[in-house]
Amino acid sequence: MAPVNKECDYLVIGGGSGGLASARRASGMYGAKAIAVENKRLGGTCVNVGCVPKKVTWNAAALAETMRDAKAYGFDFKEVAPFDWTTFKHKRDAYVRRLNGIYERNLNNDKVEYLHGTASFTDPHTVKVTLDDGSDVSVNAKNILVAVGGHPNVPNVPGAELGITSDGFFELEKQPKKVAVVGAGYIAIEMAGMFHALGTETHLFIRHDTFLRTFDPMVQEKVTAEYERQGIHIHKQSSQSKVEDLGNGMKKLHYKDSNGEGTMEIDTLLWAIGRSPELEKLNLDVTKVEKNDKGHIKTDEYQNTNVPHIYALGDVCDRGFELTPVAIAAGRKLSDRLFGGQADAHLDYSNIPSVVFSHPVVGSIGLTEPEARQKYGDEQIKIYTSSFTAMYYSMMEPEDKGPTSYKLICAGKEEKVV
Repeated sequence: MAPVNKECDYLVIGGGSGGLASARRASGMYGAKAIAVENKRLGGTCVNVGCVPKKVTWNAAALAETMRDAKAYGFDFKEVAPFDWTTFKHKRDAYVRRLNGIYERNLNNDKVEYLHGTASFTDPHTVKVTLDDGSDVSVNAKNILVAVGGHPNVPNVPGAELGITSDGFFELEKQPKKVAVVGAGYIAIEMAGMFHALGTETHLFIRHDTFLRTFDPMVQEKVTAEYERQGIHIHKQSSQSKVEDLGNGMKKLHYKDSNGEGTMEIDTLLWAIGRSPELEKLNLDVTKVEKNDKGHIKTDEYQNTNVPHIYALGDVCDRGFELTPVAIAAGRKLSDRLFGGQADAHLDYSNIPSVVFSHPVVGSIGLTEPEARQKYGDEQIKIYTSSFTAMYYSMMEPEDKGPTSYKLICAGKEEKVV
């Protein structure tokens, strides 16, 4: 069967937050003929297996912590209410499905044509979209945005497939009794914290002595120490060599850490060791679009690739910010430039804040202390720090009080906060 041929001003490949924001602005605000392609569920990582279900789960974990803390304020719980993971999971899934529907209605409202299928370049201006029924649509576009996002990585060790990734975390129907989380980035730290707060015995395997290593050393040290104080088992200087299937849902993890070699029987193993761009099926090579050594599409501050009419943003590009609000802002700015007559419209990638929903929560903006010293020189840097016990903990025993810390990094005679 011959493919259906379509033409448009703007083809957006990827139905995540950034791609949809750009498509909707191009069509809804500027009248461009836009087509959006997605092969999974609308909303991308954030809505389906990222920020949204993560934050809902973090809310549940925070409630569990609050109930435990409430005893210090005089509340007499005869017993802590058990957490019904299965019921919670199904309610969370229903909420995400509602968001999927809202995203599709928003596309319709802004007159963006939506194709549910898998995109693959056939030449630099043409993309074949294989629809769910197996038929093909050939789309020729004046401008093409690649916003396909990324996927979690799995290590190359025997039995690695017995573990799950952050995607699988949201598919768990029952609460694990004992979990091993491998990774030291924000995804690993958030999920380990949620597991622990909800009552799962949690083991966290990290390669060094602290985690969140892209953050300031103060953050690394304080949060690592707090996780240990709370009772999360942190295996430092660790590596994993093999995973065995023991049957009945149990696995045996073979590892090495600062205490030597060991094994551990667990019912859930979660890999959170990084993410890679979702480019395998896109046939991007036919376009000659350049990628960096990690497989991300090279872009400038205007989201341009080296091919004049092809653009990229979000997790698939090399700007270094895998954050939903960043992708949304970049997508809207791109459409302002391409279709709104704003020739200089682009996202300013400097001083973008980030938050980690760990326990306690971390917020950061600007340079870390080592980055500031390298950029400005030691003699130009002045550091202000403050550590104290928040009033929330005033009713609690000393051993139950969590840390609160702030750090300001200033540069130059004016002591500009950097």
